[in-house]
Amino acid sequence: MVATSTKSSFWRGFRTGVPFLMVIIPFGLLFGIVATDAGMSSFEALAFSVVVIAGAAQFTAVQLLQDQVPMVVVLASAIAVNLRMAMYSASMTPHLGRLPLWKRAMTAYFLVDQVYASAILEYEERPQLTLAEKFAFFMGVVTPICLPWYVATVAGTIVGNAIPPELGLDFAVPITFLAMIGPMLRTRAHVWAAIAAVAGALAFVWLPFNLGLMVGAIAGMITGAYAETRSEEAKA
Repeated sequence: MVATSTKSSFWRGFRTGVPFLMVIIPFGLLFGIVATDAGMSSFEALAFSVVVIAGAAQFTAVQLLQDQVPMVVVLASAIAVNLRMAMYSASMTPHLGRLPLWKRAMTAYFLVDQVYASAILEYEERPQLTLAEKFAFFMGVVTPICLPWYVATVAGTIVGNAIPPELGLDFAVPITFLAMIGPMLRTRAHVWAAIAAVAGALAFVWLPFNLGLMVGAIAGMITGAYAETRSEEAKA
């Protein structure tokens, strides 16, 4: 019975993750193309995707490296873009924090935007899930999202400029994040954090080395934390 429920959770997660292929594939292809333009080989681009496995940070780093930005700024910008992962981890700890170390390591590695958004909604909608079922659902979502990301990256490096520009593969970047962020703006704190992050990034877009992005990220976190605190105080 336990094995059956765990298996059904995995396949429910798999079905949840499949629609993201519509953006994962063009997103991965686009990164492969960008990496090739930056002078990376197919192996280097694949290694980048395997080690970092964070599309936004990868695009940011490659673009800054092409602009010959100091390495300190490249690392700081990539970290700033990925600061949201720390918040994802904190949010997932109540659900998966009791897993064995090797399983926690797997969830930490595969905790990308699409997987987090799908998993946290599932856990909130089905609070009765066991720890094993939660992990099975998580890995089910991972399978059609993370593995194709590697394949699409290599494909992008191979086809390169053979893909016609009119296909507009760059549409995958904004659509991916809009699709993930929209359903997650469920509280005023979420909304205010998003507004502050966008406003901060736009207000400081003139800063060199994409530093406006870091300003926006910090503004969003501060605003969201403040709004959440005020909300808790009002409830008390």
